[in-house]
Amino acid sequence: MKKVIIIIAIALTASLSATAQTTDKMNRIEVCKQNYHTLFGGEALTGQGTDPEMMDILQKFIFGEVFLTGELTLKQREMITCITLATMQTLPQLKAHAGAALNVGVTPEELREVMYLTAPFIGFPKMLNAVATVNEVFKERGISLPLEKQGTVTEETRHEAGMAIQDKQYPGGIASVMEELPSDMGKDVERFLTDYLFGEIYSRGALDLQTRELLGYCVLTTLEAESQLHSHYHGNINAGNSPETLTAAVIQCLPYIGFPAAIKALRVIKEEYAK
Repeated sequence: MKKVIIIIAIALTASLSATAQTTDKMNRIEVCKQNYHTLFGGEALTGQGTDPEMMDILQKFIFGEVFLTGELTLKQREMITCITLATMQTLPQLKAHAGAALNVGVTPEELREVMYLTAPFIGFPKMLNAVATVNEVFKERGISLPLEKQGTVTEETRHEAGMAIQDKQYPGGIASVMEELPSDMGKDVERFLTDYLFGEIYSRGALDLQTRELLGYCVLTTLEAESQLHSHYHGNINAGNSPETLTAAVIQCLPYIGFPAAIKALRVIKEEYAK
């Protein structure tokens, strides 16, 4: 009798395990389909096209698993995705996700600011490529250009505004890094950082400072800029982003940038969090 009970228990356990695995599998698939439809208005996992197997892997992983990791809204996830793709200059994918961002409530002004934010990190030419791609989406949606202005500083106030943001987010600035450059040109670089990055870009409207810091961290993650990742970790904490939010943001970048770059950024978060 005891032996029979043990056999029944083992069979029941195996049955429950198989059921759980099936449920998990179905959840991943259903979540993928739901997220994909919300973002793009189409159907995922169709089995169509030239590479249906890879599309199946890609869609299930991104929209069925990564999109469930951490506490990020769909708006945050799409802004993160868009700035990552803009940084990588993968413009066809950026165009698709720009449309998805609008579909989940990112405003045209917010999306434009996401693109503008890349300029200090990847340079003006790549930023302009990204802006042109997003502008194509705006035109297709009947959104009039140019959009409403979001600048908040003048020639007279840009330095003061930049200093206020920089001192709050990064006390001490980068003075020690710029010391002893030839002809003391490090002071010029310091001023550029204060007046341009913080004064003219970070002070703009549509996106708050907390969002800008989070998105900036995703750009640095994509660029594998390890030294800046350390300092911008603290900038994010000072702006009100938690270590958990930063971790989720890096994981959101992972399908687009790959494991090596994402793990490098996650290691930085781990090291700084441990301190």
